[in-house]
Amino acid sequence: MTISPRDAEWREQLRQAHNAKYRTAIPRAKMPELPADYRVTSNNEVNQGLSTEMAVLEATRCLDCPDPQCVTGCPVGINIPGFIKNIERRNFHDAAMVLKETSALPAVCGRVCPQERQCESKCIYNKMKKPAVAIGYLERFAADTENIRDHSHDTVNTPALNGKKIAVAGSGPAGLSFAGAMARLGYSVTVFEALHEIGGVLKYGIPEFRLPNSVVDIEIESLKKQGVEMVKDCIIGKTLSYDRLLEMGFDGVFVASGAGLPRFMGIPGESLVNIMSSNEYLTRINLMHAGTAGYATPVPRVDRVAVIGGGNTAMDSVRTARRMGASKVMLVYRRSEEEMPARLEEVKHAKEEGVEFMTLHNPVEYLGDEKGHVRAMRVQRMELGEPDESGRRSPVPVEGAIEEIPVDLVIVSVGVSPNPLIPSAIDGLEVTRRGTIAVNDDMRSSIPLIYAGGDIVRGGATVILAMGDGRHAAQAMHKALSEKE
Repeated sequence: MTISPRDAEWREQLRQAHNAKYRTAIPRAKMPELPADYRVTSNNEVNQGLSTEMAVLEATRCLDCPDPQCVTGCPVGINIPGFIKNIERRNFHDAAMVLKETSALPAVCGRVCPQERQCESKCIYNKMKKPAVAIGYLERFAADTENIRDHSHDTVNTPALNGKKIAVAGSGPAGLSFAGAMARLGYSVTVFEALHEIGGVLKYGIPEFRLPNSVVDIEIESLKKQGVEMVKDCIIGKTLSYDRLLEMGFDGVFVASGAGLPRFMGIPGESLVNIMSSNEYLTRINLMHAGTAGYATPVPRVDRVAVIGGGNTAMDSVRTARRMGASKVMLVYRRSEEEMPARLEEVKHAKEEGVEFMTLHNPVEYLGDEKGHVRAMRVQRMELGEPDESGRRSPVPVEGAIEEIPVDLVIVSVGVSPNPLIPSAIDGLEVTRRGTIAVNDDMRSSIPLIYAGGDIVRGGATVILAMGDGRHAAQAMHKALSEKE
């Protein structure tokens, strides 16, 4: 029997419809997790990753849309259907290679990026009132599977060098993303890091239980294999000036020095002992191993801890405090839980780990003991008023509703400001009123050879937005240098 072209087209449409119906009926994968009562006793990673079969089944849910909107939600423009379909075909190495075409840190992004507000928020399943494809879980799976593969027989294909040298100030996500992109274009790239470990905020700001340092180190080693040189304990603006970089023959500089300057609230008692920023608290523990046997870095180990704020850094702080032995850990946030900027997953994990949420409360004063240590906080109960400029309803005080709560340690996590060192060290470098480096659409500063991105431009932002800045700046700098030549 001969099948007419029209019948063949109809059968193909029927097959596609059947497949789509099958795919949309598959439930979204659930990430295996360590039990809460165990994880608060260790720094082991909470999310355990998908098994191979779970990942392949989840990849099967992807409908391979003709116009994949998920890609538009990704700040670095990953070919999301491309890597997911490779997982579905069990071509895991190819999936990882698709990721690495645009992302220097896929194993990191798969863990800490807010996919639910970016790529997954654009997934077509949202229009079907179904859970989006677990893009973040699959990104982590592909990256981790590639990282544990036997690489002993691999050949590293590095591009021919073009004779130009580029300096990067800062080894956080923006700096590493930029470095990887420029190395692939044939530049000799040197990353200068002020601290004693490469990784920036990925190392000092994000706890091991959310992003293990071993994962970051693997990504850094991958960049080194591409020819990126890493220099530690070197402060651009102090150890090396901008003029010295030019004398050393660098043809361009990318500033990715971050936003490590802590911000406080300016309320009475804030200078008492045992009131510190989340940056200091997390850096002492994550980077300087406070509380770990064999390390002398001091950190308060107390029973009652309050963390002020509602972002991911605040969640990292409360969850770290639980692991440091505090039995009563309070998250104090002036708005409602629905308005918290933290990831839903982080909120869920914090609650499971015994953190008490004091939403619609705001500290107004800290009280000290005779030795100058904080002993209590006075908090004002709030209610939501009219929306502010961001669209969120502004919290307003409830008259007379103030209570005093005993506390031994307060960790302030209400935001950060840009690191002022480089802007103040380079004459003619224009900054905004917020202290960020002013750049144009190409991430180029007022000094033509200097580009900037990440938190030094945005203020506090996400890892993936910083990476997007690095990638965009690399493309723009490459274009400018090529045109100049």
